[in-house]
Amino acid sequence: MKTFKQLVAEHEQHVAEIMPWDLEEKLNQDNPPTLLDVREAAEFSAMHIKGSINVPRGILEIVCDNDNKENATELINARNQEIAVICGSGKRSVMASSTMKKMGYTKSISLKTGLKGWNDYNLPLIDKNGNNINPDKVKTYLNFDTKPTQFTHRK
Repeated sequence: MKTFKQLVAEHEQHVAEIMPWDLEEKLNQDNPPTLLDVREAAEFSAMHIKGSINVPRGILEIVCDNDNKENATELINARNQEIAVICGSGKRSVMASSTMKKMGYTKSISLKTGLKGWNDYNLPLIDKNGNNINPDKVKTYLNFDTKPTQFTHRK
């Protein structure tokens, strides 16, 4: 049996990663990458990089499926463009980027260190209303352990 860390390490071997300062530079160029945040919708609403689209990791394959005509989204249209995949720590984004490569997204890159690193480098995050998030709030939000209340239990 493999651990999550082992799975991530396996996928990292096949995925290009980008540091926050390099992504910031790319975002200021004429043809910036599409920003894909693969965190859950509630996480995305709380804070994200301006201009990101949100496709939670749990439905990524469905949305990326070119045969599913109902999913003619910005993501499908970016299949041959550079896509920077984002999560909280850079681990889910590695897994997502690896999957996307297998589905034909050859220019998919993962934001190494995720939003934690983005925030640590003092780059801005916004909430669902477009308001800037206080960097200290980001640190508190992204530095947590999984709590039992995050899971739904059957009785």
